[in-house]
Amino acid sequence: MSTLEAIVLGLVQGLTEFLPISSTGHILFVPAIAGWPDPGAAFSAVIQLGTMAAVLVYFRADLWRMAMAFVKSLGGDHPLWRSDDSDARIGWYIVLGTIPISIIGIVFKDQIETNVRTVSLVAVVMILFSFVLLAADLKGAQDRDVKQLTLRDGIIIGLFQALALIPGVSRSGSTISGGLFLGLNRESATRYSFLLSVPAVVLSGLFELRKVGDSTGASVGIAPTVIATVLAFGSGYFAISFLLRYVRTHNFAVFIVYRVAVGVLMLVLVAAGAVS
Repeated sequence: MSTLEAIVLGLVQGLTEFLPISSTGHILFVPAIAGWPDPGAAFSAVIQLGTMAAVLVYFRADLWRMAMAFVKSLGGDHPLWRSDDSDARIGWYIVLGTIPISIIGIVFKDQIETNVRTVSLVAVVMILFSFVLLAADLKGAQDRDVKQLTLRDGIIIGLFQALALIPGVSRSGSTISGGLFLGLNRESATRYSFLLSVPAVVLSGLFELRKVGDSTGASVGIAPTVIATVLAFGSGYFAISFLLRYVRTHNFAVFIVYRVAVGVLMLVLVAAGAVS
């Protein structure tokens, strides 16, 4: 792997992991367009640690506060999801919301990693889910805050997160859509999406580490792997910060248009034989 490939793939992994445009789709599309060989499962598993670190570092204060509140509420008189402390409740919802994607991901692991990872199918899914994000973004009365989430909300957004197992959907796109449909304002929906991603991204990264040592894919040296991982961390941290600021004054129209444009482009390239 060249240094250029490592730089590009590291930046793509970090940016698309958190923007609602599908990291799976871009990691599939970019090498296909550039004519680069598949870097292999081991490389992908390692650089995912960069994005995992980005979300942990960015939300370290929030996560620590929620963890402490969660522990303190264990001895309370009420169930955790009815705690008077909003941090404890949100912590509980995050744990609960991670269950669907964990179970479905393990049960359908082989199908997700092989059968549905084709350029054409992922491109179609990117286009179709754009309309789900559009419908959620156009929904009225988006005036709720994260602290107003209920147990029902936590379960529903967790189910939306499970949709991200379909390549091309986007984990952040699906959970943000779920939050918007439930009346969260754009910033709150985005913030909760990132907080909910913590256990999902961490568990996914640790699960993918089983592939380290896999001999498939291109020959990747230590230096390109380190470069890609560091850039995945940096671009992932930037993507989180950027999107939280952006949605305070903007809607998701630019991401919706981008998803449709990229999906259509890939279908045209496949039809023309430019991409296999």
